[in-house]
Amino acid sequence: MIDNSSVEQLKNSIDIVDIISNYIEVKKAGANFKANCPFHGEKTPSFVISPTKQIFHCFGCHIGGDAIKFVQEYEKLNYPEALEKIASLMNFSLTYTQGGSDNSEARRLLEQVQKWYVKNLDQNQRAMEYLKQRGITQQSIEYFGIGYVGASYELMNFLSANMLPIPKAQEAGVVAQRDRGGFYARLTERITFPIYSPSGAIVGFGGRTITNHPAKYINSPQTKLFNKSRLLYGYSKAKEHIYKNKRLIICEGYLDVIMFHQAGFKEAVATLGTALTTEHLPILRKGEPHIILAYDGDKAGVAAALKASTMLSEGGFDGSVVLFPNGQDPADMIATGKVQEVANLLRSGKALIPFVIEMMAKAYDLNNHREKEVAFKNIKSYLDKLSPIIREAYVAHASTVLGVNTVLFGGEEVSSSKATKKKPKIVFESSRDDIGQLSIVKTLIENRELVNKVSSVIEPSMFGKYGSLLESAIKGEESSQLSGLMLDETIKSMDEEELSRSLASFLFRYYSFELKKITTDSSIPLKKKSFLIRKIKMDILPRLQRGELVTYKF
Repeated sequence: MIDNSSVEQLKNSIDIVDIISNYIEVKKAGANFKANCPFHGEKTPSFVISPTKQIFHCFGCHIGGDAIKFVQEYEKLNYPEALEKIASLMNFSLTYTQGGSDNSEARRLLEQVQKWYVKNLDQNQRAMEYLKQRGITQQSIEYFGIGYVGASYELMNFLSANMLPIPKAQEAGVVAQRDRGGFYARLTERITFPIYSPSGAIVGFGGRTITNHPAKYINSPQTKLFNKSRLLYGYSKAKEHIYKNKRLIICEGYLDVIMFHQAGFKEAVATLGTALTTEHLPILRKGEPHIILAYDGDKAGVAAALKASTMLSEGGFDGSVVLFPNGQDPADMIATGKVQEVANLLRSGKALIPFVIEMMAKAYDLNNHREKEVAFKNIKSYLDKLSPIIREAYVAHASTVLGVNTVLFGGEEVSSSKATKKKPKIVFESSRDDIGQLSIVKTLIENRELVNKVSSVIEPSMFGKYGSLLESAIKGEESSQLSGLMLDETIKSMDEEELSRSLASFLFRYYSFELKKITTDSSIPLKKKSFLIRKIKMDILPRLQRGELVTYKF
């Protein structure tokens, strides 16, 4: 039984947002956090977490309580089991009255086995030589706790000599039971890599063969402590740098992570022998970093990058893709002294959404109308899953890649029936366009350094019904409308790169609309009309499609 004073200490240490964000994606919403409720299907978040009150409540299914209640419901655990699970997540050591038992016993066993693995490495020349050949320094070996395990009987003897119970070793994933009886070590003749929870508690191991075993890498099995779909190798060592630098590098293996850190790229982590999944998203969301997918440039790497990029971008993540060229991987490049080249690659990655669009299009022969149609449908379906503002920013890019008109994607032009002589300055009418324009205004309020960027390409008169709002934002004036906009959490502000894309998209639609007006306006002299039509069609619109911001006054 868990000691009551230990329970109280644990409760006083719990951060409900941190605990729940280990299970589901949560997003800041004013003073609280919101998420889609994991206990009933919903598309609009009604699950609210209060960090000040340390409680959660779903306004849809009405379930609520504290962090312990959440873990009970999510994991289907009783109260003591939920306490132990939270303690495991927090790397908190519970104390027990006599006869008590918990996951800390399994963790203590893992810690002792880890020390033994490390000791073994010093005595195995072959394993040390392999690590040296891969460029791993002694400092990195010690920092990441790299070890070695030999024959199965050696581990079994170690457990016996140290009176470590075999059932507990099986529970921790260190040994397994044979069908015919008896136990054996799961890892044999392998270099070992300890795997830690985000809080730094050991939960399992990965092993790399040095005997040409067909399974090059294997990991601990699923246990109460170890779930590879929710873990990232190296995260506990990288998280401080991730939060500080707002960057997270996802690579493909243990050695890539170690070599990245060794070279100074300390935000690197890796999935554990599995593709990136939606279960990884909550941990990736922490600190809201820019995600860099650093994968090998082979066929498998490109496929993994496309899958991950699609999932991340649909989830609202900001990021980029780096595919390492000529069959190289990050570990090999760093080991051969190409650190600066790696740094350049990380800086020049392809943004997630353009990468997805271009890779989707590349899978088809766009000269074949049937295949082009399939490519268009797939890309449009992908864009429709993005937020309205982000979708709007990339429609022009998708149309350029496919060689089709932006009108085909929907919502890109206003019918002439909506453009009346009484309202010549209201360029757009749809709510998505409203959100896009208001996001530009909100961005200027929050980041005054971007005012010149906007005012150099857009005049308030071009903003229709939001012209006065834009003018106030540019001038830095205060108004109740601007205050209301600042408190409206449905309108998001943008960084400079997002702003550039949004401006280019806005201007493209603005000049497309102006082109239609000029074409049908009989009051414009023919010579001037011809010039304006050529200027817009041949110069302005193509440049905007390339993402170049254009300044032009009629």
